[in-house]
Amino acid sequence: MIKSSSVTIKFCNLHRKNEISEFISEYKLVMKQFISIQWGQQQVNTLPDKAICSQINTWLSARMIQCAGKQASAIVRGTRQKQKRRQYIIDKLTKDGELKKANGLQKVYDEASISMPNLDKISVELDSRFIDMDWNNSSCFDGWITIGSVGRKRKILIPVKKTKHFNKLNIKGVIKKGIRLSDKEITFMFDIPEIKSTGNTILGIDIGMKDTLSCSNGQQIGKDKDGHTYQSICNKLVKKKKGSKSFERTQKHRTNFLHWCVNQIDWSGISVLQRENIKNLRKFKHNRRNMQSWNYAELFKILDGKACDAGVQIKKLSPVYTSQRCSKCGYTKKTNRKGKVFICGNCSNTMDADLNASLNLSLPLKEISFGRRCQHDNKTGFYWKVDSQEPIVPDVN
Repeated sequence: MIKSSSVTIKFCNLHRKNEISEFISEYKLVMKQFISIQWGQQQVNTLPDKAICSQINTWLSARMIQCAGKQASAIVRGTRQKQKRRQYIIDKLTKDGELKKANGLQKVYDEASISMPNLDKISVELDSRFIDMDWNNSSCFDGWITIGSVGRKRKILIPVKKTKHFNKLNIKGVIKKGIRLSDKEITFMFDIPEIKSTGNTILGIDIGMKDTLSCSNGQQIGKDKDGHTYQSICNKLVKKKKGSKSFERTQKHRTNFLHWCVNQIDWSGISVLQRENIKNLRKFKHNRRNMQSWNYAELFKILDGKACDAGVQIKKLSPVYTSQRCSKCGYTKKTNRKGKVFICGNCSNTMDADLNASLNLSLPLKEISFGRRCQHDNKTGFYWKVDSQEPIVPDVN
């Protein structure tokens, strides 16, 4: 299992920062040249041949040109693979009659076909041929990273200081020689042995704004010791001006709060985590301002990372009707849920709606197909049973 940790390069003096910035700019220019050449080719190799490398105009060394070409080739091949998946989904949506979604995805497909990939946020990936790490030195820094074979007989020296996360991964695994370099940080990779959980419990987790995490074992995590909730932080974030220092501080507060929430979960005895598979929640919809700050993707990333560290298997389930189904009798109806309160229309089971949803996520329920959902059975009510061969049982007295 590969884990990464980033450290800042702010300890470099102005001369070294200028060297790093100049190198990254030149490296990305070389990548753009490779992409422009390979974009029209039918077959793109992992390593560009000599004929392509000879067309590159740069002061970088031949070895560094080859490295940039390899990274550019991976970007081109990855973009084409994404286009194939998009075309498959477009054909599937068209076949199912979802023309609005198909047309929206077709626009994305057409734009990606015309415009080449944007490299502004791409980090420079350097393997062990270019990197020398010195962690045993007498300076005030924890280590020095030397980047060689740059070109023009240059070597770039970068002082680094380790972080708590870096030290944690360094204890668990072995640091790899390659790095990712950007204008602000260096990212190190660690090879960590995989851990397998010895537990036998399935944990279902439902996420929300008021209660960030609701677990099927009855645990609800929503408010920290200072009285902050995810909803209050999102309400605070929408009032900040994007790009301002206060906006960045609130974003950092939001991330720290999510880490705190996930750290409250006791992973002992858990073998499988079953959570919602949410995608494109706000797409084609009108949302409140605070919902725009609800970063569920970041929450899932932190949650999945903690589960992997504990050796817990992750299963992503469809969230459809999980908040409308009664976890006791299986009766599913839209009117069962009213805000944060769940009241079953069949057995009068009353409980927190998010806890009820987490209990449903922990069960081996068969997923309801899109065609069946289009019949809107949840408006009239039906039984969604675990032990039934058919996922939907008609509401018969």
